[in-house]
Amino acid sequence: MEGKEEDVRLGANKYSERHAIGTAAQGSEDKDYKEPPPAPLFEPGELKSWSFYRAGIAEFMATFLFLYVTILTVMGYSGAASKCATVGIQGIAWSFGGMIFALVYCTAGISGGHINPAVTFGLFLARKLSLTRAVFYIIMQCLGAICGAGVVKGFQQGLYMGNGGGANVVASGYTKGSGLGAEIIGTFVLVYTVFSATDAKRNARDSHVPILAPLPIGFAVFLVHLATIPITGTGINPARSLGAAIIYNREHAWSDHWIFWVGPFIGAALAAIYHQVVIRAIPFKTKS
Repeated sequence: MEGKEEDVRLGANKYSERHAIGTAAQGSEDKDYKEPPPAPLFEPGELKSWSFYRAGIAEFMATFLFLYVTILTVMGYSGAASKCATVGIQGIAWSFGGMIFALVYCTAGISGGHINPAVTFGLFLARKLSLTRAVFYIIMQCLGAICGAGVVKGFQQGLYMGNGGGANVVASGYTKGSGLGAEIIGTFVLVYTVFSATDAKRNARDSHVPILAPLPIGFAVFLVHLATIPITGTGINPARSLGAAIIYNREHAWSDHWIFWVGPFIGAALAAIYHQVVIRAIPFKTKS
């Protein structure tokens, strides 16, 4: 019991240097910056920690709420006879960006506030978290997305099935290559913003950075949606695309589905390389 109580007391801080927000530099008493060590590929000790499972639950709930609110917004727009009476494309973009802002703020200190397998993948490549945690996060994000879309369908099945279920597809008039490119660049913008907003070196120098971090991340999501909703409906989040596709489950929802995994993962990898190698000049290496 004593060991369990100690683990609960430590909470997410036990592995805080692995999180996107809440790095070791943020918790330091002085302004001297020390590069946190890269996360090991496997960290078996995490599997015995309550903070590890609590973080996964936080990722599940955040992605669940993200899909619930955003797809309901999309359904309200798609199902209206007059688009002028709805929130419009700008409102949809605000819904996605606003929810990310709120949810990153809520979960940053628990799981790092990823809410997106592409973000998790990019941070894993940068050695911010272990493979164990990355895989667990992605699984929980996908499950949360499926449940969120499922609740929307349960509330209004006719509207949901009659208006595409919020599933991502490449719009008519655009090629698959255009859709893939839009997803790569859009995810690059998001993940690069995540790296910049949560940079431990900046956090050590500028104390306001960790407080403001959710704002630029949510705003990046908003701007990318404005640009790419007409092309792909904007994926940039494989869990969001998977949840809607599984619950909607129609053939055309799966025809382009690979784009919404390949594109975001490529974009996240490019953002990780650009920020860590070009901007920060940190070599990619595992902990010895």
